[in-house]
Order: sequence, then C-alpha cells, then structure tokens
Amino acid sequence: MRILWKPFGFSRILFKVESCRISESESLTLLVWTSQIQKLSRAPGIFLWDQRKRFSVMPEIETDQRDSALFSPPSNVRGMTKLDRTAFRKTVTIPVLKVRKEIVNKLMRSLKRAALQRPGIKRVIEDPEDEANRLIMLDPYKIITGDSFERAELSILKQLNVNPQISKYNLELTYENFKSEEILKAVLPEGQDVTSGFSRVGHIAHLNLRDHQLPFKHLIGQVMIDKNPGITSAVNKINNIDNTYRNFQMEVLSGEENMMTKVRENSYTYEFDFSKVYWNPRLSTEHSRITELLKPGDVLFDVFAGVGPFAIPVAKKNCTVFANDLNPESHKWLLHNCKLNKVDQKVKVFNLDGKDFLQGPVRKELMEQLGPLSKERKHSVHIVMNLPAKAIEFLNVFKSLLDGPSCNTELLPIVHCYSFSKDPNPAEDVQQRAGAILGISLEACSSVHPVRNVAPNKEMLCITFRIPAAILYKNQTLNLENHDDPPLKRQKTDK
Repeated sequence: MRILWKPFGFSRILFKVESCRISESESLTLLVWTSQIQKLSRAPGIFLWDQRKRFSVMPEIETDQRDSALFSPPSNVRGMTKLDRTAFRKTVTIPVLKVRKEIVNKLMRSLKRAALQRPGIKRVIEDPEDEANRLIMLDPYKIITGDSFERAELSILKQLNVNPQISKYNLELTYENFKSEEILKAVLPEGQDVTSGFSRVGHIAHLNLRDHQLPFKHLIGQVMIDKNPGITSAVNKINNIDNTYRNFQMEVLSGEENMMTKVRENSYTYEFDFSKVYWNPRLSTEHSRITELLKPGDVLFDVFAGVGPFAIPVAKKNCTVFANDLNPESHKWLLHNCKLNKVDQKVKVFNLDGKDFLQGPVRKELMEQLGPLSKERKHSVHIVMNLPAKAIEFLNVFKSLLDGPSCNTELLPIVHCYSFSKDPNPAEDVQQRAGAILGISLEACSSVHPVRNVAPNKEMLCITFRIPAAILYKNQTLNLENHDDPPLKRQKTDK
C-alpha cells in the first residue's frame, strides 16, 4: 500500500491507494484528482469522509509534505548498505509551460507560486522542440491544467500573450537531486529515526549514530560527505568521553583518515588533531557568553582549558589568563593556538591535573591577587571549570585553600562550574550537588545558566557563584546568617 498524501487536517487522515506501483502515465491523473480535492477543500462546508467514517476539514497540503510523495527516491533503494548512486535514478512527469525565451525573466516574477520550487532542479530549461522557446517547470501539486492558474497569473499570461496550455515533461531525478534526509529516509528501515545531523569540525563530520543506523554507517558517512561541501571525512563516536584526557575513540566511516583540522569560532582560529583532543562546536555561544563577562585587566583561571576556546578570546580582551589541561595533546595544541592567535604573551599554560593546578599555580596567584594590596585592585578574578562530568567534584579543593586574613567580599573569585543533570529540575539539582561539596547552601547566592540539551532528559548547565571567604580561607567562621542550612546530602554525579 503506497501513501500518496501526507497527513492533513487535525485528525491526521491519510489517503491511500490500493496499488504498489503507479505508472508514469497515471501520475498526472492522480495529481488531477489531488488538485480537484484541493479546490473542494477551499470551499466552505465541504468535508471528506475517511475509512473510519470521521469528518475532517481539508486544508492545503504543505510543500514539504507534498514533496515526499513525488520527489522521493525510488523504493528499490530500501535496505541499501553500500551506496549505489545509480540506483537513485527516477523519472517523474512534470507540468510545464511553453513561453518565448525573451519574456522568461519578466514572467517568472509573477509565477513564483506556480513554479516548481525544488532545490537542485532548474525551473527554466530549453524547449527541445523549439530553440526560440523555453519550458517553465511548474509545481505538479498546484498546476495541472490552465484552469489551475490564479486570476493574477492568468492576467499576466494574457498580457504577455502566453498560451496557458499545460504540457508534460519527463524529468529525470538522480542522486544529486535528493537531500541527505530524503536519501536516508528511503534507505533505512521504515519507521526508524533517520536524523542526519552532525557536528562539523573543520573538514570532519562528527556523527553519533544509533544502534539501528550502524548497519548503514558507511553509506551514511558517504552521503554526509556528498551532500555537505567542504566535508571530506565522516567519523562516528564509538565510546563515551570517560577517559582521563576527555577524548573518545572514533571510527572513520568514509573519506579521508586525516584528523588534523582547522576550525574558526567567534573570529578565532584553532588547529588540532580531533582524534586526540576535546572539541565541541556546540559550545561556541557559551564561550562567547563567558568571554563577555570579563573586562580588560581581569584574571581568568581556566582549569580544563582544552585547546583554548575560553582562554584565547579572554586573552584577546587584555586579560591575564592561566590555562591548564592534563592531556599532553591538548597542552601542545593550546600552546600552538595561543601563538596562532597572537596571545602567547598573555596566557600562561600548564599541563597539570586539575586539582594540582588549583592547589599550585592558582593558589599562589590568588594569594598575591587577594593579599594586603588587594584593596587597590579593581579587576575581577574568574575560575572556569568546563569538565561537566566531574567538575563539581573539584569544588572541594577550594575549602581552606588560602591562608591569612580574607579580602573584601567583592574581590573574591567567581567560579563558573559546568555540570550535567538528568534531574527533572536540573538547576536545583546542580545547586544542591555543588553546595553539598562545599558544605553550604548555594540556592540564594548562585545563578544557573542552561547551556544545551545533551540528550533526552540530560542537560548541560553552568553554575556561577562567588566563593565565600569562610570556604576559601582557613580558620574562617561561616556566616550562619547566610548559610544556616545543614550540609546537604551529596547526590550521585552524572558521569
């Protein structure tokens, strides 16, 4: 049973034809029937009766719904696992209007509604029977006969002395005429998810395929390369980011095996080996948001710096940056990118564990920044901790990190700590877990910013707060007026 029309109306009725094959000669007949029903649907009081004897008003069918019937790949590609581009050839019958070539441009402005709107297909072609004429391809779901034109369209045709008679044209569609989503929908099993989205990292398309897509992985990879200019390699993640260095194993599905890439983000250039470091193009907005919070002269400690997407833009604002990453490859490319973006004199780079970085270089610098001369300081100190699977656990390092008398509250460091949450109330969940590590309540003295949806029921968030002096300094008494809640029970951290 072939579905000729997509669902329409509020009751989602489907019109079906009890036939598995429709000849090309029959296609226009069906479209004539389609057009007449569309006209009836516009008349007030006209209803259609489906097989279940329910009434529904018929609105016009939307363009993307129409296209799936006539302009979909041939059915014989279903189940294909090795890409055969020649199997996507298909001939469809299209209505065309013959016009003199000298009036085509003037006429096309008035036939926008009626003309075929299909990417990759020319709307105007030469007439094989008369070189003085051109054929204007028309939308087969809107124009069947000369009576299908609207009054304004008929008026311009008459004005330009164009006969509104419709002719047929056999249009051959090939692999190049179909979108990636259409190809995958035709190839994968019916009813299965065919999402063709990916993260672009330079010339690399980074996919995260689901189990039912794996038998088609090489075909999917090649389609991504074919349909996205500039993509020369398609890879699939085959494990989670759960190792020490925050990178993941990947499989090259199609194209080049070269993982050395260059990306441009927010006017900055980054180069790295994608197979050995962490890079997420979906965090571009977040990198900008944090950068905008800092002012010239401020200090940034980037605990899990990666290849520099926080550190480099902040350094460009004439801030002092201390950037660290445990991964030797990230450390190498961080140094490289600092030079590439001409901020190597403003960024001090470290290759340490996050805890060692906080207890070493960060502690030393904070003792100077918040020391006796801190009253004269006007700049802010920020600490970014972008390791969402574990960063909250590192907050424990701030407890009694500094010696001596505390500085003014407004000079205390501001922490931006990232975390995942699967809780129904993710903001509250992150506040409770961070507060449990520090031994205080953060509900009244922190803000939580949603970063992105990672997966169904899994959110990435950033909690921002100023570290209380009673936490940061040794031998300080916690101000019970603001923090009178008992230590919160620590909840399981999503890794």
